[in-house]
Amino acid sequence: MSEFTTHEISAEHAKTVRQTLPLVGSKIDEIAPNFYRRMFAAEPELLRDTFNRGNQAQGAQQRALAASVATYATLLVDDRAPSPDALLSRIGHKHVSLGITEDQYQIVHDHLMAAIVEVLGADVVTAPVAEAWDAVYWSMAKTLVAFESTQYHELGVEPGDVFFTARVSERIDRNDRIATFTIVARDGEKPLPAFKPGQYTSVRRTMADGAGQLRQYSLCNAPGSHAWQITVKKIDEAGSPVGEVSASIIDGLKAGDELELSLPAGDLVLDTTADNPVVLISAGIGATPMLGMANYLSQSGSQRTVRVLHADTDAEDAPLVDELRAAVEEMPNGSMQLWFSHHATEPALAGHMDLADQDLPEGASYYLCGSNSFLQAVRGQLAERGVDEESIHFELFSPNDWLLPG
Repeated sequence: MSEFTTHEISAEHAKTVRQTLPLVGSKIDEIAPNFYRRMFAAEPELLRDTFNRGNQAQGAQQRALAASVATYATLLVDDRAPSPDALLSRIGHKHVSLGITEDQYQIVHDHLMAAIVEVLGADVVTAPVAEAWDAVYWSMAKTLVAFESTQYHELGVEPGDVFFTARVSERIDRNDRIATFTIVARDGEKPLPAFKPGQYTSVRRTMADGAGQLRQYSLCNAPGSHAWQITVKKIDEAGSPVGEVSASIIDGLKAGDELELSLPAGDLVLDTTADNPVVLISAGIGATPMLGMANYLSQSGSQRTVRVLHADTDAEDAPLVDELRAAVEEMPNGSMQLWFSHHATEPALAGHMDLADQDLPEGASYYLCGSNSFLQAVRGQLAERGVDEESIHFELFSPNDWLLPG
C-alpha cells in the first residue's frame, strides 16, 4: 500500500498542464536560477543554513527543485506514467533529514511561480495557466507535508526538530582524504536513536563565516550498537564552496569533539523482513550505504544469498573495499566481485562494471548507489538482463536524483 495519498487536480487543470508542460520543461534551466536568485535574495538564511551552497555552486543542482515539480506534473497528468511515489519518497526523506517544515512550502511557491511568470512571460502564463500550475505545486506540497508529518511523528519529534548533538568517540583515517567517525551519545545522555540499514544523517558544520551548512552521510555500521559510523570523503576545490562540509570534517573533526546531526532518514533501506537474495551494487564512496547493509546481513547471521558488486578507481586506494570484503566473508551465502580502473589484479576485473557475465540470483532485490552516470549505466545493464524495475532500489549522492528516468 502506498505511503502517499496524492492530491488530485481537476481535469481542466490537467489539460492545461499537459499543454504547457513541454514549454515549462524546456525552460527549466532558465526558471531554476531565476527562482533561486529570488528566494535567496528574500530569504538569505535559507542559503546560509538550509540549502547546501556547495551544491548550489554546481549548475546541475540548480535544476533540482524546479525540475522535481515538472517531473511530478508529468507523473500526475500522464495516465501511462509510473506512480510518483518514488519521487515523493526521496524528496520527503531528504526534507525530514533537513528539518523542512510546512511554512517553507509557501516561500518556495511564491518565488517559483514568480520565476515561471518572468521566464515564460505574462502573456503565456495567463490566469488559467497560473491556476493549473498552482494546483500542481500544492498537490505535491500537500502530499509531501502529510508524509513528512507522519515521519516526524514516528521519530517522536515536532516537525523540523530533528537535530541533536552527539560526540565523536573515534576517528580512523583511511587515507589522506577519507576518514571514518564513530559517533556516540554525549556523556549521560540516552543512546543514539535506532536506524535502518541504508539510512543517512544530515551533519551540520559551522563554517568560518558562521553559516550552518548541511551534508548527508550514510550510516555505514550495522544497527543495534547504539553508536553510529559515517565515512567522509574530502572534496576540496580551491576557492569554491563545493565540498566545504566534508573538508571541514576531514580537516577539523577529531575524537572527543561534539557534532550536530539529524535523526536518521532515507528510503534506500534494506528489507530486513525478507529472505530473498540481495544484490548490493556501488561505486566509489557510494559503498557507504551498501556497507551498512552488508554489515547488517553479516552481523545478523542472515542466511540470504548476497552478491556485492563494487567498482572503484584504484585498487591501491579503495579503503572501503576491505570492509566490504570482511563483511562478505562472514556471510554464509555471500560473494563479491570488484572492478578497478587502475591496478586491478585477479580476482578483481579491470575497467568499468560489466554485469553481462555476472551471476545475478533469481528473485533478488537490488540496491544501488553511485554517481548519476554509474546508476544510468547499471540500470541499463540490469534491464538488458531482464531484471524487473520494481526490484531495483537506488540512491545517489546528488541533489537531483529524481531526474533519473524511471
